Amino acid sequence: MYRNVKGFTMVELIVVIIIIGILSAIAIPRFINQTATARVAALNGLAGAIYSATALAQAEYIAEGNSSASTATNITMNGTSVAVTQGTGRPTASTAGIGTALETIFGFTATYAAPVATFNFSTEVSGCNLTYTDTSGVVVINPAGC
Repeated sequence: MYRNVKGFTMVELIVVIIIIGILSAIAIPRFINQTATARVAALNGLAGAIYSATALAQAEYIAEGNSSASTATNITMNGTSVAVTQGTGRPTASTAGIGTALETIFGFTATYAAPVATFNFSTEVSGCNLTYTDTSGVVVINPAGC
């Protein structure tokens, strides 16, 4: 006489629990590392915005009739005055310069110490920031502490 047994044995259930435990031990550390990757990606996005704002400011500087020998230190972008470096048209590392050219920087705070502007997350992450130098137009991402 055969009995019709349905369900899982205790051994099968334990094997499934062990397999789930092994998979979670491998997967969880990968998700934890995504925070640093996301911060670096946010800094890369901000760097792109700064490069774009700088290029637009320089184009406006030339469009307003200024040249490399010009003494103009302000341009008008979208009806707003933006402070620029004389002769190059790059936004200055100040609130009136790159801060205004970017208009609003969501999730970032900026500190200005001419000729460098440093952008950090609104909740500061030590060693994870971006700097913009107005004299060279160089943007440097510092991801060490991300």
